[in-house]
Amino acid sequence: MSKSSTTTAVERVDADRRYEILVDGQRAGLTAYRDLGGQRVFFHTEMDEAFAGQGLGPQLVQQALVDVRASGMRIIPVCPYVAKFLKRHDEFADITDPVTPDVLRWLKAQLG
Repeated sequence: MSKSSTTTAVERVDADRRYEILVDGQRAGLTAYRDLGGQRVFFHTEMDEAFAGQGLGPQLVQQALVDVRASGMRIIPVCPYVAKFLKRHDEFADITDPVTPDVLRWLKAQLG
C-alpha cells in the first residue's frame, strides 16, 4: 500500500484524557494528559512499534499542542518526549510552563 493513500488523524479523546493518532482508523500512538486548572499536563507519549519511524510522534504532539492553544490552555511538559519536541519548536514557548515539584506531586496523586 502506498503512503499517499494512508489517512492520518489526531483526535482528542476526552474520556481517556489523551490525544490519539490514527492511521487508517487504527490507533498508532497516544499522548496522555491530566488537566490542572488551565494547564494541560502531558505525562506520557507512546507509539506502536508497527508505526515507528514514520514521523507520527511529532505530528501527534504538534496537533495536540495546537489543540491546547486553541482551547486557551497552557502546556506543562512532564513527558520527556513532549519536552524534547518543545525544545525544537519554540512557537509554543509562550504557552509552556515549567515542570515544578508541586506539579509532579500533584500528577503522582492523580495517577495513583
